[in-house]
Amino acid sequence: MTRTAALAAVLVVALSPAPALAWGSHGHRIVGEAAMAALPAEVPAFLRTPRAIADVGELSREQDRTKGAGRVHDHNRDPGHFVDLDEEGRVLGGPLFSPLPPTRAEYEKALQAAGLDSWKGGYLQYSIIDRHQHLAKEFGYWRAVGAALAREKDRTRRAWLQRDLARREAQILQTIGDLSHFVGDGAQPLHVSVHYNGWGDYPNPKGYTNARIHGPFEGEFVAQNVSAEAVRAGMAPFRPCDCAVEARTVDYLLASLTQVEPLYALEKAGGLRAGDPRGRAFVTERLAAGASELRDMVTEAWRVSLDATVGWPAVKVRDVLDGKLDPFDSLYGVD
Repeated sequence: MTRTAALAAVLVVALSPAPALAWGSHGHRIVGEAAMAALPAEVPAFLRTPRAIADVGELSREQDRTKGAGRVHDHNRDPGHFVDLDEEGRVLGGPLFSPLPPTRAEYEKALQAAGLDSWKGGYLQYSIIDRHQHLAKEFGYWRAVGAALAREKDRTRRAWLQRDLARREAQILQTIGDLSHFVGDGAQPLHVSVHYNGWGDYPNPKGYTNARIHGPFEGEFVAQNVSAEAVRAGMAPFRPCDCAVEARTVDYLLASLTQVEPLYALEKAGGLRAGDPRGRAFVTERLAAGASELRDMVTEAWRVSLDATVGWPAVKVRDVLDGKLDPFDSLYGVD
């Protein structure tokens, strides 16, 4: 290939439309920052600093920024950003979304029994649950390491615990960023619907559009019409679930599913034209719903971390906090 031909090929790639990235950078950043700024005083103070709030806003975008890393990476991860539900709450018209199978393996079996798979139907619900469970475990480590550091007298051990506490905090922010991304995806109605980019080949008595509305709606429209201040003002009060994260996640995604037809009706009525207040109100509410859910999930992950076990051999966080044992060997590793 000549140098001129190579340059032309590069320009074609550079100018080609990018794949749709849920909410785009603007929307995902708003969800992460708004949620962090609204965290209650009960969570660790390092989460409520201006730097942590800004970091989570940026880290909220990472799950999209890594797209294009390679075929295996993209093929495995892309379906974790969506789940395609029909009006009856079935995944691609196959198994019911709720009750949720307890593992992805069992979810996969249910889909395959209907001639489907999770690469086609998506598995956003498990992305959210996975990151929430991971966060609760990391909070447990943060509690245990901090308690051990407060009591430790040995200089070498103290130095290791101090470094590990810093590592814990960096990892917690990264995990919240990942959770923010997937919770944000779940607030976008087109990420939980078979009608994800136009109504598609389904009964359409109301004449909803078959245009590819996904990218323009979540990207350009959001960037031009939504402010962080409006999203923060629209957030709901904290809503404790008193339930397993699996149940909370299902309820959240099914609530987003109810907004699919209103979105298409809004488009049909012209509400997604630039500057239309109806479209601005709709997308602001959706981003506020995502930020509210993220704030609540982070708070609940902090609360349930009291019941976590950490290290190896595993020790109970409550026992560490109560001073019943020295967790250093379990935290450092004695294998």
